[in-house]
Amino acid sequence: MKAITTTLMLLLLVGCASGPRIDTSYGSIGHDSRAQFIVLHYTSTDLPRSLELLSGREVSSHYLIGESPATIYRLVDENRRAWHAGESEWNGRTWLNATSIGIELVNRGYVESADGRRLWYPYSDAQIDALVVLLKDIMARHDLKPGAIVGHSDIAPQRKVDPGPLFPWKRLADEGLVPWPEAGAVSVAQMRYASEGLPAIAWFQAALAAQGYRVPRHGHLDDETRNVIAAFQMRYRPARFDGEPDAETAAMLQVLANQAQR
Repeated sequence: MKAITTTLMLLLLVGCASGPRIDTSYGSIGHDSRAQFIVLHYTSTDLPRSLELLSGREVSSHYLIGESPATIYRLVDENRRAWHAGESEWNGRTWLNATSIGIELVNRGYVESADGRRLWYPYSDAQIDALVVLLKDIMARHDLKPGAIVGHSDIAPQRKVDPGPLFPWKRLADEGLVPWPEAGAVSVAQMRYASEGLPAIAWFQAALAAQGYRVPRHGHLDDETRNVIAAFQMRYRPARFDGEPDAETAAMLQVLANQAQR
């Protein structure tokens, strides 16, 4: 009897050690990818330091792309959460680490000149070519739409400026990866706003919120609103991102809104 009891206890222990028995013969079609966004960053330093920082405990990203050669490093599995976005918001979703894939590009960002101007570092063609291939692969596997790709400056415009004004968003648009306002429609709308006057600040705030930005909705042009306008301009009009609401910015917002409704 003692031997039987011992055998039963051993069998129970083996069962506990192997975990629960789960029937996987059924599967639901009601699901989608954990990853809803792809967030682009620059590292502000060189490759060795970037690898050192992103391999540690404080900050991480799913991918890192070098400059020359443009090697793609996978640092975190896409099914795991990487720590790259921090306090962030896009389309009403907050703290985007949980719902995004982070891609860091090796780029020093900028240096300040003697007169206080920011001098930005360009991206290499090979680096952007590698990024485009990676983005297309990720988007296909996770069934993401073009609006899913954002910059760190888009999701955290009060504290971040990466990937910066020299990042070629238009190249990504030409590849079908991000929406882009049609130039002819922008010209027509810009002339109309220039002649008839700009919309109220509340209009700009609502239009930016519709694009996905977290922006105040009080109708005043405060510093927080300027930072969001500047983030939008840096993406769509990098030649001037002063945060000032103007006819061209209004036109781009209007055209993007119209295109989204088609």
